[in-house]
Amino acid sequence: MIGEAWDDYGLIDSGNGRKYERYGRFRFIRPEPLALWQPRLDEWPADGEFVPGSDEDGGGRWNLSPEVPEDGWTLHRGAAKFTAQCTPFRHLGFFPDMAPVWDWMGAQLGSRDESADRPTMNLFGYTGVGSLALSEQGPVTHVDASKKSVAQARENAAMSGMEDRPIRWLVDDAMKFAAREVRRENRYDGIILDPPKFGRGPKNETWRIEEGLPALIDDCGQLLDPDSRFLFLTVYAVRMSALSLGQLLAEKLAHLPGTVEFGELAVREEGEGGRILPTALFARWSNA
Repeated sequence: MIGEAWDDYGLIDSGNGRKYERYGRFRFIRPEPLALWQPRLDEWPADGEFVPGSDEDGGGRWNLSPEVPEDGWTLHRGAAKFTAQCTPFRHLGFFPDMAPVWDWMGAQLGSRDESADRPTMNLFGYTGVGSLALSEQGPVTHVDASKKSVAQARENAAMSGMEDRPIRWLVDDAMKFAAREVRRENRYDGIILDPPKFGRGPKNETWRIEEGLPALIDDCGQLLDPDSRFLFLTVYAVRMSALSLGQLLAEKLAHLPGTVEFGELAVREEGEGGRILPTALFARWSNA
């Protein structure tokens, strides 16, 4: 699934283990180990660069121009407005390679009966750009363990004029919430989940993706039924295979009709050649 540039975002160039992107009026350089080739451009004039640390856990620091606002700046995609901001984790407050996923989810839900009112769910919902996209099609349950991220998601909704949309904003541990929903016998029309490789819940619960993912997908499978439309799983920065993710979904969702597919998320460079930079693995179930 290949993300293309839009007005407020583009992958300008990549190579030598780095990538060069534009976020609105600013340009940034970030590490990208999968960019094994040579850059096309001789120079990368930038407003900031993330310098990685010596560890493998995402450490490092930003070198930023004074013109880059510390509290972020506004970007647009479609009807959604959201804040971009240079975070200590090297990203900028949202994941642009998810844009084709947002569009795909809308296509899966778009053919529903107009009276459909079952919610979709965004687990590990972060700053809520995906939840705003889902809300175009009806109610959404947004779950994230970070109070700060959920607060930013609500601010993004207000900024977009979507604060009155039927979105439940929940600060909760994703695994515990999904398990409670199974016990409540609730059902969802679609689920998107973007779990980190490691994290902590609001009560210091520990999450490790290799240990927790199979049980979480099992619960998600029980929250779907033959009338549901999709489940979309993305995985970043872990030693996994898209094939293994696909087989996990095929096993856990075997009781449902539909199709399981798997592959890679990627972003296409702007300009001549349009090289494709892989960014993440995905597996998805859809039920047309």
